[in-house]
Amino acid sequence: MGGEHWLVTGAAGMLAREVLAVLAEDPTARVTGATRAVLDITDSRAVRSRVAEHDIVVNTAAWTAVDLAETHEAEALAVNGAAVGDLAAACAAAAVPLIHVSTDHVFAGRSAFPYPEYAATGPLNAYGRSKLAGERAVARVLPDTGYVVRTCWLYGRHGTNFVRKILHRLAAEETVHVVDDQYGQPTSARALAVRLVELGRRALCRRAAAGIYHGSAAGQTTWFGFARALLARLGIDPARVRPCATADFPTPAVRPPYAVLGQDRWALTGLAPLAHWQDMLRDTLPPGPDEGPETAFTRLVRSARR
Repeated sequence: MGGEHWLVTGAAGMLAREVLAVLAEDPTARVTGATRAVLDITDSRAVRSRVAEHDIVVNTAAWTAVDLAETHEAEALAVNGAAVGDLAAACAAAAVPLIHVSTDHVFAGRSAFPYPEYAATGPLNAYGRSKLAGERAVARVLPDTGYVVRTCWLYGRHGTNFVRKILHRLAAEETVHVVDDQYGQPTSARALAVRLVELGRRALCRRAAAGIYHGSAAGQTTWFGFARALLARLGIDPARVRPCATADFPTPAVRPPYAVLGQDRWALTGLAPLAHWQDMLRDTLPPGPDEGPETAFTRLVRSARR
């Protein structure tokens, strides 16, 4: 096995950048990282042409503006639903496996236990409904070669995510309030990228069962708990974050209060569940993250320390 041609959509995004970095470590892999400017997944003709040139597709392209989707549901559905269906059809026509990234927002968040992969869905917001439409399209069009990987609370050093938002706020404010009544699994974009590539390699060898997988960290915490652990890791006083309720800071889109995902189906591919969220945090942000070469992230950490 080796030399397969990978197509990674949404290449400018946080997760795709990590997927491309992981694939770059394999000298035999041929990789196309397609930004929206290179490949707009809502252009079905361009999608069909581009997919036919590759051996496997990893789709990270998505409408991710959760709150904006409440007033632009048709636009979100066009990207997260209809376009994913067209992408799946192109993969079917070319006999190419598709790995499609989805979200915990397909669930209502009313469970008391981690959601198994085939638990009943019930999205609370327009974004979740649009992502569920994409999941269903993949399952319908690619029953044997379609892989849906749901993730939760994704973060990393790049892109727009909770880690960078908190650090930006702390650079300007002495204390910030973070909700303490939403539960989830902070998941490193790097760790998920490694898993997506592992899954893709098994799919290429026909050693991975199609269907839904949960690509989230093990364990669970609240946004407040994650914020405190993050600051402690970066040498910032955790007391600078204060707990609050979701009701104190209402948003246009309702978030699932319990977004914890079970990971049992990885055993079907011979893979273990992803690591605990605290271990992921340590691996993503090792001691002294502001030491070494100057980067935008290290500057952000220093400014947050005030």
